[in-house]
Amino acid sequence: MIRLLLVDDQTIIRQGLTNLLEAQPDLTVVGMAENGQQAVDQVIALYATPRQPDVVLMDVRMPQVDGVAATRQICDDFPGVKILVLTTFDDDEYVQQAMRYGAKGYLLKQTPVDQLAIAIRVVHQGYTHMGPGLFEKTQFPAAPAELPAALIPPELEGLSPREQEVLKLISNGLSNREIAQTLYISERTVRNHVTSILSQLQLRDRTQAALYANGFWPQVDSLKVAKLRF
Repeated sequence: MIRLLLVDDQTIIRQGLTNLLEAQPDLTVVGMAENGQQAVDQVIALYATPRQPDVVLMDVRMPQVDGVAATRQICDDFPGVKILVLTTFDDDEYVQQAMRYGAKGYLLKQTPVDQLAIAIRVVHQGYTHMGPGLFEKTQFPAAPAELPAALIPPELEGLSPREQEVLKLISNGLSNREIAQTLYISERTVRNHVTSILSQLQLRDRTQAALYANGFWPQVDSLKVAKLRF
């Protein structure tokens, strides 16, 4: 049985999807949410329980926290949970961001229920499923040129791109909560990154990390450190 979490800000859509999908012999709805924050909270609450969702059907444009931000956080913190976007919006930016942040599929709401059920099964198995005409929208712009290696201390090269990004935000004086909000990840994930950074750089605390980073980052800033963003 494939367990589903339905995320949509319209009650009638959630109820309608529940009725249609639970008519399938291998699909069951274990939770519903009306915005991205509720979706994240539901995944956290249900994770490692018998009702842990296998696939999240995620709308994109919702109040408080949108589906793209929620997709990024869930995929970062719970990689075993698959995201299938189901929305009325096929904007290039929505499609690209959702897929870049870890969604396994993207469908429009006019998709027939039998095709939606097939997409859920495909995504559950770890494959990607795109609605008609949407694959072309996933062509991402070319990444900025790499930073010259000479400007990056050897110790920093061992950090992952996300850890480098967290270190940059620490050097700017952001708290864990502010970093989490900036990167659309949980504070727990931020704390894990900070611990890894301090260990790899052999630093005592985040103050030392900020001082360390500020010793070289002004040079890097001029070369658009934004390329470190995931």
